[in-house]
Parts: sequence; C-alpha cells; structure tokens
Amino acid sequence: MQLGRAAGGHYLVAVKGNQKKLRRQLRCLPWLQIPLLDHTRTTGHGRREVRRLKVCTVEAGLLFPHAVQAVEIKRRRVNAKTGKVQTKTVYAVTRLTPGQADPARLAELVQSHWPVEALHHVRDTTFAEDASQIRTGSTPRAMATLRNLAIGLMRQAGWTNIAAAADYYRSRPDYATALREITC
Repeated sequence: MQLGRAAGGHYLVAVKGNQKKLRRQLRCLPWLQIPLLDHTRTTGHGRREVRRLKVCTVEAGLLFPHAVQAVEIKRRRVNAKTGKVQTKTVYAVTRLTPGQADPARLAELVQSHWPVEALHHVRDTTFAEDASQIRTGSTPRAMATLRNLAIGLMRQAGWTNIAAAADYYRSRPDYATALREITC
C-alpha cells in the first residue's frame, strides 16, 4: 500500500460484505442529502439494468487508508423473461479526488471492474479457488494463471458454461489436450 501511494498510485475498491465495519461506515454517510450524480441504463444478458450513482467526499477516519471519496451505486435489474426485479446497493472507496475522477468516470471505473469479478466468480465456483490450501510463495499466482488459461481455452472452444466444460473435459482428458491446438 505504501509503495503504491509513494509511486502516485490510485485505487477504487468495492466494499464487500466481509468488510462489515467499513460497510457500516459507508452506509451511514448522508446519502439521502447527496444528489444523484450519474444515471445509466443498459440492456443485455437477458436483463435491463439501471444504475444510480452518488459520490461523497470523505474525511480522515474512514476505515480505509487514504480514501478521499466514497461511492454509492444502486442497481436495479429486471429479468427480461420473468420480470423478476433485483435491487442491490454497492459501495466503493477511492483515493481519486473529484478533480481526478468525476462521477461519470467513477461509474465507468466501477463497471469496468465487473468482468474481473465475474472471472473470479467462475474461478471460485468451477475450480473452488477460495477453498484452495495453496497459500504460499508464487504457487497461488501460478494456479490462478493456469485456471485463467483453462477458462480462456474453453471459451475459445465455444463454451459459455465453464462449469459444464470443466465437467466434460474432466472425463475426457484426450479431448482436453486437443484444446492446445486451438489458434486465433
């Protein structure tokens, strides 16, 4: 963390449920008094989604080092087939100042991080990455790289359901080795 700051690095971190105290702090910010600063609508993946973003400047004392701004994103998703509505509030913190990242830029940064989260979700649900006992040295990074390679090869082979692809190749190792032959 210190090295990143010294080098002028910035961050935008989504605050998850496992960060209970920080999440509670963010939830208690005066969001009701803050005007809506960004509003986007998207359609895709069988759903319609509306995202509303508010940004709050924070002072020292927030349980995240050097945070300057807090972000609240309210997402409302409607399943196009079933009509089922899901709402979720997401919080994030950043070291970026309002001059460095306006609300539209913060919304863009948060949304561009979602594919990374999706990849981590696939790695954990398909390969049980979070349950792995491999925790020391460079081995965890090497295993993540191998999992990413496997996911990439399966996607390149046309699979959209990586869990189904892993099950398929697990029982057919000779087919799995044929994936090495796939080229761009």
